[in-house]
Amino acid sequence: MSGAAHWPTGLPGALDTAIDAAAGPGGPFHPAIGALLDAREEFPAEACAVLDGCGTARAYVPAELGGAPGGLPELVAVLRTVARRDVTVAVAHGKTFLGSVPTWVAGTDEQRRALARRVLAGAVVCWGLTEPGHGSDLLAGELTAEPADGGWRLDGAKWPINNATRGDLISVLARTAPEGGPRGFSQLLVDKHALAPGSWSPLPKEPTHGIRGADISGIRFTGAAAPADALTGRPGDGLDIVLRSLQLTRTMCTSLSLGAGEHALRLAHDFAAGRAMYGTTLLRLPLARRVLGRAAASLALADAASLLAARAAHHLPGEMSVVSAAVKAGVPEIVQLAVDDLAELLGARGFLTEHHAHGAFQKLERDHRIVAIFDGSTAVNRASLINQFPVLARLHHMGTYDAESLAATVAAQPVPPIDAGALRLFSRTGCSVVQALPAAAERLGALAAAGAVPRRAAELAAALAAEVAAVADAMAALRPAGRNTPPEAFETARRYERALRKRAPPTCCSPTPATSRGSPRSRPRWNGPWNSSDRATRHPRRRTNRCWRRSRNRRRS
Repeated sequence: MSGAAHWPTGLPGALDTAIDAAAGPGGPFHPAIGALLDAREEFPAEACAVLDGCGTARAYVPAELGGAPGGLPELVAVLRTVARRDVTVAVAHGKTFLGSVPTWVAGTDEQRRALARRVLAGAVVCWGLTEPGHGSDLLAGELTAEPADGGWRLDGAKWPINNATRGDLISVLARTAPEGGPRGFSQLLVDKHALAPGSWSPLPKEPTHGIRGADISGIRFTGAAAPADALTGRPGDGLDIVLRSLQLTRTMCTSLSLGAGEHALRLAHDFAAGRAMYGTTLLRLPLARRVLGRAAASLALADAASLLAARAAHHLPGEMSVVSAAVKAGVPEIVQLAVDDLAELLGARGFLTEHHAHGAFQKLERDHRIVAIFDGSTAVNRASLINQFPVLARLHHMGTYDAESLAATVAAQPVPPIDAGALRLFSRTGCSVVQALPAAAERLGALAAAGAVPRRAAELAAALAAEVAAVADAMAALRPAGRNTPPEAFETARRYERALRKRAPPTCCSPTPATSRGSPRSRPRWNGPWNSSDRATRHPRRRTNRCWRRSRNRRRS
């Protein structure tokens, strides 16, 4: 699995070059401009225009509909490229993918083609899920869509919604049965420009702690008439469509964390390299090197987990209810911990808004915190894992997994189109990435005995296999509890996330079996974020930093 297949070329590479050109003094990606817009809570329109000029919207459209090749891994690379400069811009522009996913997942061929044309032409799409007073309780939604005059009449409000005011189209989850329930909601794609004047109104932009410039607002419908073909899927399929769509959008959200983490690491490293202390520089002090090295290692884990999940969407779609929940809960958490450590290294300059790098660190720190609640909070995602504990525990104890699809997931090959019909609310095959760990540990043990890999790698794999076995036992011991889920269940879910993250780099670096117990099939090499095309991450001073070289050497081994 090679990150080099995505980063240096294609759309991410073009974006990297364009953003670099726009990062000069007075440019829309210069830190001073970002800080000014953040202070004024202004939308980063010029920065988004740079992304438009690069054809970024192609990453939001499936390749078979005219979008960029590379699928979900390419999209993660694209938004990560933007987020490592400005998370607000990535959030503001990338929302179009989130609003479009329900149509990619459940729309008719004509609906998908029509939306693809609109997105490629520059239309902004948003997703109206949450409502005032209900939050993540989607079944409590009150916005209604009733049959009327051969179409639909919409009444109610969605809030808070990213790009609700600036968006051209909004994908709406609406109550279509008065009694509600799992089959009482439907999904509609509404073109705001086609609605009668006065039938809808924007709700004011909300002041936010982070992503201050994003259009976090809302929309209210009052007898808004939408055509019959606004319906996505069948009546009553709304919740099913939303939950399957979230498996893709949650995976995409990891790109925001990866970009923010890389930005934080770059800022902290540059500060430490130039900060004179005790007759030397901060960078040469052992504690500083340890903080930077630990952050680099954390980002490497997050990077591997994110890439693995993005490729799994194409090769293991039936397991994405597990994989997406695990990475969405785990990646923002591990990156936030790294950012917190780096903030302590920066000291006061991590909080000042005008001095070090125009206050870029404190801005990214505020911006990143919201990623944890995007598309379901950490608790919501862990609850999704808890609901699947019985299957995960049983299949792990059985030792079964989808060896062929797992091999394709980690192979350095282009991904096929995502089979949206194969996305499941609950995985029937568990999580092959984790369930294959005992077999992988056995193979590494054999390779270590033959001198083909370091013995330490086999020891770590064996320790991880033991931890996963303990987690499976803990999952099996927990009984379904509905709304009264005990706190220890959430801690068990957290342990499962950690196991998947730790499993990702060995999956990407170790031999891939031809069968679940067979011989090595291929040796894909994983390239982390510091093999990207970002000039800042290839700064000459970094190549002299011992902790960075040591971290890279560990990954290569």
